[in-house]
Amino acid sequence: MEKLALLGGKPAKTNPFPAWPQYDQKEEQALMEVLHSRIWWRTPGTKTLQFEQEFAAYQQTRYGIACTNGTAALEIVMATLGIGLGDEVIVPDFTFVATAGAVLFAGAMPVFVDVDPETYCIDVNQIEAAITPRTRAVIAVHVAGHPADIDRLQEICRIHNLFLIEDCAHAHGSEWKGRRVGSFGVAGTFSFQASKLMTAGEGGIVVTNNEDLAVRIRSVHDCGRMPGRWFYAHYMYGSNYRLSEWQGAVLLQQLSRLDEQAAIRTRNAAFLNRELAKIEGIRPQKLDERVTRHGQYCYIFHYDRRAFAGLSTEKFIEALNAEGIPTQASYPPLHQLDVFTNGEFRRRLLPEHAACAPDFAKASYPVSQDAAENTIWLVHRTLLGTEEDAAEIAEAVRKIQRHAKELL
Repeated sequence: MEKLALLGGKPAKTNPFPAWPQYDQKEEQALMEVLHSRIWWRTPGTKTLQFEQEFAAYQQTRYGIACTNGTAALEIVMATLGIGLGDEVIVPDFTFVATAGAVLFAGAMPVFVDVDPETYCIDVNQIEAAITPRTRAVIAVHVAGHPADIDRLQEICRIHNLFLIEDCAHAHGSEWKGRRVGSFGVAGTFSFQASKLMTAGEGGIVVTNNEDLAVRIRSVHDCGRMPGRWFYAHYMYGSNYRLSEWQGAVLLQQLSRLDEQAAIRTRNAAFLNRELAKIEGIRPQKLDERVTRHGQYCYIFHYDRRAFAGLSTEKFIEALNAEGIPTQASYPPLHQLDVFTNGEFRRRLLPEHAACAPDFAKASYPVSQDAAENTIWLVHRTLLGTEEDAAEIAEAVRKIQRHAKELL
């Protein structure tokens, strides 16, 4: 008799999904080359420079500046654009804290906007209402690898003379109308943290098509130096955000297999879109018809407990994990994070700016709230298996639905 794994039954998924991160002898050889070269530092090295050039070209941009992580990439962009005290930057409420944290790091105020209920990217129809005379930029986050509405974002930023910054931490290789993300805004930022589609444990990069901006980004990331100038000459604000040769060597190899992995993820995500949509109460993240490639950092679907006998989202996730399907936590809404509800964020702002900041404890962003509470995020390695693996994911969801009352 069928029984849920959480209640002692056999899991729906018996064979493991592919492991992450993935590597082979290419990474091993690349690391040994760096080791034996004795050039482990990015400045005289060649591996990170080569990776910058190849990744920028891959994302269809002219310049790439690698840095320590994706958060640092955003901080570098803030500093390079001169965003600071008294300024405001519009960000989606449903994203990782770094998107807003980088704005606070610069001394500016992150202004939250709710997200689209189908893609979970920033709701472009709410942006203009959030613009004030202080607004300098909009950060668009391509959630789970699905590009935000680039067309409208570009239009809004052009009309209001704002910088468009693309947070592409989830979106390596994602495309909008055949063009790679990161190439639309003034700059795009990527992460290579352990869970990302390419990883060196940590790491990040800023890409841009603007030559002057690229020079200044490189200066900010390298202690205010300028390319080709005396080593101890420092021309502007900068810090040490340089990526090591070790990480550059690994990321070169990670990039070499990204397209092959993306094809597998795309195929399995399409299968899940079809199969999960057949299950009452399950709604996969919508794929905008203008998106020609979804990076699939993870696979997101919305869960309606009413179709599962009222089973809570937390219990559903527990049951899904027990059936052998690994998940990762959804982001909480930014406005509910302690740094915003306890007022700590005000310490980063000008006193007169802090005084008029909203009371986030009373704020309402209903779509972000619902997304945080009722979306399920499957880790991207679940999409690297076979169609049979994907079918077992769908069957695990059906199994839980059949036996949901037993978990109440």
